[in-house]
Amino acid sequence: MRAAQVEQYNKKNISVKLVDLDKPTIGHKDVLIKILAAGVNPLDNMISRGEVKMIVPYKLPVVAGNEIVGIVEQVGAQVSKYKGKDRVFARLPLDKIGAFAEFVSVDEDALAKVPEYLSDVEAAAVPLTALTIMQALDVMKAKNGKTIFISGGTGSVGAMAIPIAKAKGLTVITNGSVENKERVLELGASKFIDYKTEDYTKVLSNVDYVLDTLGGNETEKQMTILKRGGKLVSLRAMPNGAFAKRMHLPKWKQLLLGIAGRKFDKLAGKYGVTYDFIFVESNGNQLQEVADLFDNFKIKPSIDTVYPFEEVNRALDKVANGRSKGKTVIIMERK
Repeated sequence: MRAAQVEQYNKKNISVKLVDLDKPTIGHKDVLIKILAAGVNPLDNMISRGEVKMIVPYKLPVVAGNEIVGIVEQVGAQVSKYKGKDRVFARLPLDKIGAFAEFVSVDEDALAKVPEYLSDVEAAAVPLTALTIMQALDVMKAKNGKTIFISGGTGSVGAMAIPIAKAKGLTVITNGSVENKERVLELGASKFIDYKTEDYTKVLSNVDYVLDTLGGNETEKQMTILKRGGKLVSLRAMPNGAFAKRMHLPKWKQLLLGIAGRKFDKLAGKYGVTYDFIFVESNGNQLQEVADLFDNFKIKPSIDTVYPFEEVNRALDKVANGRSKGKTVIIMERK
């Protein structure tokens, strides 16, 4: 089968290598999926750059890619939820990624059935980002009727996070470039802030929750808009001890990440809020909840660009360097 591998970690070169590999074998609880399309994420580039080695130390070479949509080809002897020809999607398990390939073997507990109204390309855009917001809301213990600020909500994360947060009963505020204002309001945001003309720290206060998609200096700035006791979950800042413990990392990693993330814990203490970091995990039950939510509200993911598999490196470069109005997806169909 065709596949795209990370051959070595390289901070400057995020390219993958196209190779031919044997079709994966399956265990008793595994499902063999013929991949139709795969979402492309900043995480894919972070893996290539070696930025997640502390959390997931991949043995190289490794087939790249974290989320898929595909058709069930074969099921293991103990698989009970799926059968041949089912259309499924998944955020692949952290230790068994491999979305940029023609086939992948996946534990059935990572899978969910795709809502029928979604195309393959749309479905490929859902799992990783949708699970990110679901798991972030879980960490926040977000409650119906509360307010959430989703920073930089005009990209692919915001395009998914806004409608899910609204469907969960939250009032959503976001910021970004003004040309995207109408689109994000249609997605379900109640308030939009043009980052070029307004400083969100000057117009927002007493927010219950923040989903930080920006990191850097913006993380502390976002803490200032929270009410005391408010909660910030970051996708881009620094893992901390609480994150390491929640991920059941070895004690020595908990200690190291506790030290590394202490800056943000101290900042959170200064503002009377809590700080958490999230690294999204596979979860088929949670993804099925997403699928049901999508079915009920007919949520449509925003798609930016679709590339053929042969142009996977262009897709990775687009995610790394291009301004995005939605998800970048690769399709596996041969030319």
